[in-house]
Amino acid sequence: MHLDEAKAWVTAAIDRQADLLVEVAHDLHAHPELAFEEHHAHDVLAGALDDAGLAPVRHHLDVPTAFVAEAGTSGPLVAVLLEYDALPEIGHACGHNVIAAAGLGAGLALGALAATGDPIAGRVRILGTPAEEGGGGKIVLADRGAFDGVDAALMVHPADSDLAAMTTLAIEQLEATYHGLSAHAAAAPWKGANALDAAVLGYQNVAALRQHIAPDERVHGVFTHGGDKPNIVPSRAATFWYVRSGTVARLAELKARVEACLRAGADAAGCRVDLRWGDRPTAYADLKANAPLDAAWAANAARVGRTVLDPRLTHPVLGSTDMGNISYLVPSIHPMIAVAPAGVPIHSAAFAEHARSDSADRAVLDGAKMLALTALDVWADPAVRTAAHDAFTRT
Repeated sequence: MHLDEAKAWVTAAIDRQADLLVEVAHDLHAHPELAFEEHHAHDVLAGALDDAGLAPVRHHLDVPTAFVAEAGTSGPLVAVLLEYDALPEIGHACGHNVIAAAGLGAGLALGALAATGDPIAGRVRILGTPAEEGGGGKIVLADRGAFDGVDAALMVHPADSDLAAMTTLAIEQLEATYHGLSAHAAAAPWKGANALDAAVLGYQNVAALRQHIAPDERVHGVFTHGGDKPNIVPSRAATFWYVRSGTVARLAELKARVEACLRAGADAAGCRVDLRWGDRPTAYADLKANAPLDAAWAANAARVGRTVLDPRLTHPVLGSTDMGNISYLVPSIHPMIAVAPAGVPIHSAAFAEHARSDSADRAVLDGAKMLALTALDVWADPAVRTAAHDAFTRT
């Protein structure tokens, strides 16, 4: 086949799978599961791949809710990534059910094309990546070799508009545990050291710091423990923080400033504080843009009737993702596809409703097509691969 013929072929193949893909998206939406607990989603998605003859490996690389399936025997290797974890209380308010179904559709179509033996086909790796919402599933898989040999990694994320990319921030998590001295709060409070006061002072210090950080930096925290009873001077208190910055390098500088704020609160209250930064899977890098792959995505979006906007020229979708870490390993894209009206933010109850709607169903099918078409560009066009590789090595 010529490239245009192959694109028409995979588009038609996805249309034939439309009912299945929408059913999968609805099923996952009805069964939201938290990070590393996505057993239902794992079984549904791996089962669909099995039914198509793609022989998925379940519990891939000893991650219980990861899976992988591959097709093709030669040529460039494209990884299509599926996310499927949800959020506490508000379920699929990030629309990962749409991500999973769109990735499934692209993988099924590319796998079917590879099975024809047509020379245009390369290799596809359909990778189920759990625990994006704070668990760093992609980082765990990458450490174990899941992205070895990959020429390009592709995924699409729901939003309130079609954007070339998500505006991402590097992020690390921080647990602060304050230790004081208990005493009777009425009879002898002067004999105690109030860990809750230390935590409150640390929180206030960070609140003051927020006035003096860069526009692309964020620090937000919650109290996770504040004592046991009002008549006991709290001997222990704890807070939990997300610290974000525009790049990994600048994040290191911001982390030091946050630490100083929290330690000052402990010093002022006569307490001590233990600061524990999250294990490596929770440290998310910023997303390295890849202009050639972004351009291919935008052209393929136009082919299915969508206009991709430059996030710099409209309202960006701001957040953090473990896809950022993958973009430091291989050329990658993380575009956004509209499932909700403009202004509806991700991680909201309203967005969760839109993630199971007619608009979301269209995004599943369009997203599957755009992923498959972009994979075909990588497979069939050496100029796209070279440009993507050069852009990756330059940034």
